[in-house]
Amino acid sequence: MTISSGDKLPGATLFIMSDEGPKAISTDDYFSRRKVALFAIPGAFTPTCAAQHIPSYLANLEALKDKGVDAVACIAVNDPFVMQAQAEAAGAAGKVDFLSDGNGEFTKAIGLELDGSGIGLGTRSTRYAMLVDDGVVRAIFVEPDPGQMTVSSAENLLRNL
Repeated sequence: MTISSGDKLPGATLFIMSDEGPKAISTDDYFSRRKVALFAIPGAFTPTCAAQHIPSYLANLEALKDKGVDAVACIAVNDPFVMQAQAEAAGAAGKVDFLSDGNGEFTKAIGLELDGSGIGLGTRSTRYAMLVDDGVVRAIFVEPDPGQMTVSSAENLLRNL
C-alpha cells in the first residue's frame, strides 16, 4: 500500500554520514517535532537526479524555509558513502540532508519501490516529494515517470504549501 497524505511515516532505520562515518538514525527521530521537505531520487549521480532534482531543492532552500520548512532531505536506495559523494558533488553538503535507505527498508514500507533491474539498478525508490510534519505526511507528489521531474520539484512543493 502506498503512503498517502495524512499517514504517519513508518518506523525504519536510515543512515546519514557523520564525521565518524555512517550513523544510523530512525525515521521517528529524524522526522519528529519538525517540518521536513523530503524528496526521493531513484539513484545518486543519475541524470535527472543530478541535473534537475537536487538543483531544484538547492535553488529553493530559502523559499522552503520561509514557508516553515525546518529541513530539506534527499533520500535514495544507495549506500551512505554514495549519498555523501552526491551531496558533495552537488554542492549540497551541509545544506540538504542526504539520507541513505541502502536496503530499501523505508522505501518498501511506504510502497514507493521501483524495479530498475531492467537497466541494472535493482530495487530503487521511485521519484517523489513529500512534506512531513512531525512524522505525518501532509502532502505527497509521486512522479508518474521516475525518469522525469514534473510534480516532485521544489517549485511544485512550494506551490502546494
